[in-house]
Amino acid sequence: MTLTLCTIVGAKGKRQRAVARKVDTRVYLQHADLLSYDIYGSHPDAQFLKGKVSFMHKGMHLTCDSAYFYENSNSFEAYGNVRMTQGDTLTLTGDQGHYDGNDEMAHVWSSPEKSVILTHRGSKLYCDTLDFDRMYGIADAYGAAGIKLTSKGDVLTADWGRHFLDTHHSEFFYNVVLTNDKGLRIDTDTLYYYDRQSLAHITGPSTITQKGSKVNTTDSYYNTATERSELFGRSTIYNGEREITADSLYHSDKTGINEGYGDVVYKDSKNKNILKGEYCLYNDNTGDGYTTRNAVVIDYSQRDTLWMHGDTIRIHTIDINTDSVQREVYCYNHVRAYRNDLQAVCDSLVFLSRDSCMTMYRDPIVWAQGNQLLGEKIVVYLNDSTVRYAEVLGQALSVQQLKDTVHYNQVSSRDMRAYFTDGQLRENWAVSNVKIVYYPIDEADTTIIGLNYTETDTMKMYLTPERKLYKIWMCANSGTLYPLTQTPPEKHRLPNFAWFDYIRPRSKDDIFVWRPKQAGTELKQERRREPPKRKM
Repeated sequence: MTLTLCTIVGAKGKRQRAVARKVDTRVYLQHADLLSYDIYGSHPDAQFLKGKVSFMHKGMHLTCDSAYFYENSNSFEAYGNVRMTQGDTLTLTGDQGHYDGNDEMAHVWSSPEKSVILTHRGSKLYCDTLDFDRMYGIADAYGAAGIKLTSKGDVLTADWGRHFLDTHHSEFFYNVVLTNDKGLRIDTDTLYYYDRQSLAHITGPSTITQKGSKVNTTDSYYNTATERSELFGRSTIYNGEREITADSLYHSDKTGINEGYGDVVYKDSKNKNILKGEYCLYNDNTGDGYTTRNAVVIDYSQRDTLWMHGDTIRIHTIDINTDSVQREVYCYNHVRAYRNDLQAVCDSLVFLSRDSCMTMYRDPIVWAQGNQLLGEKIVVYLNDSTVRYAEVLGQALSVQQLKDTVHYNQVSSRDMRAYFTDGQLRENWAVSNVKIVYYPIDEADTTIIGLNYTETDTMKMYLTPERKLYKIWMCANSGTLYPLTQTPPEKHRLPNFAWFDYIRPRSKDDIFVWRPKQAGTELKQERRREPPKRKM
């Protein structure tokens, strides 16, 4: 028994009187059918109690079939149907136990066939042996068969663990498994479980499986009630043939939404594309995604990989989880694309997987081998490994750099169509207001013969695989063939000639370096003239 000073303060703040409040720490025997002593037996200092034994200590009620009560040491040993209750919030049962009233420590154990059970509000803890510290509200559970906790439909098993009554959370260690009736399974070595929130904090190499998805993580939080997880430490979510990895990931099993921060990598092995960025939002159910900050989309569905970068990239999926799945990729602001046989620069880009069509807007430029195409809008169709067809709409200009890197074959027109075979330009169609600068080459010594300048309305040019002119067709035209030494200087290049080789992406890593056109060389979009209104 201890004494505690209690000071009572009056309304005017003056000390009025002090009283001693007694805190009773003794263990009281309330009932037993039989009480006896055996000073010559194995327990000479103990009272032997039998039949409906009942103790009370600081609000805790303890019952058993028989007991040895050590009144001097304020403790007892209990045998048979041991049960401790505290109000209606805590119950502890077992086969045998020892209780020390001075330290407020209970040690309870049972046979493997009958577990020790600690019931605290809505959770139950099962084990072979349990140490319960009432003073600090801590219960340590362990045993040869491991331990088990059930709470709100969640079932946790481990080699040993600890339960905190005041904070309503538990700690589990070694071979920890959490399951529930929703198909969730968590395998880890260390897990912290918060009863009130149904929240599991997982540390160390761990695996989470739920509804066909799998998560590899080393540090994460999973809410079993909302089915939402917060993953840290470079975690990865696998969902069929799709996976997403990031420094920090937020995932919802109900909605299928994944939100990643820090070096996010989303990979679709089935459709063979990868989405990267510092921030990414992706929906597993719809196949729609969004990424920004160093955003890049990688398409390796064909024999050659296409890399596309922009300030922002969006992906829209049609007919997901079917054989006719289609992807739509939208890149905008500072778009740069690289493939071994194709490079492109523009302000915004749309890629459609159903026909391998890539459409570029606002100052687009496309390079294919030694050819450059530019205009107001460019549409490129791809096949397995090369460019198949390209269409330039508005202020079209095609430039081909010759091997001497000094002279350029040039074609300008309103619109232009280019057909490729094995990545080589084989046909070039120009429509409306066509101007041509072409350098014929002597096949014998591969020297330039002269310069052919032509103007016409429509032209079709056919080239050999060696990029030599095979034949040409055009309607009514006017042209002049100049000897190379007598060519007027202004005829070597068309008025709108431009060679933007300094902008061209040189590798997959170069797509992240934005190099704008030099001042004054930007393409000014021409407005189409409207027909005159009829006068009444």
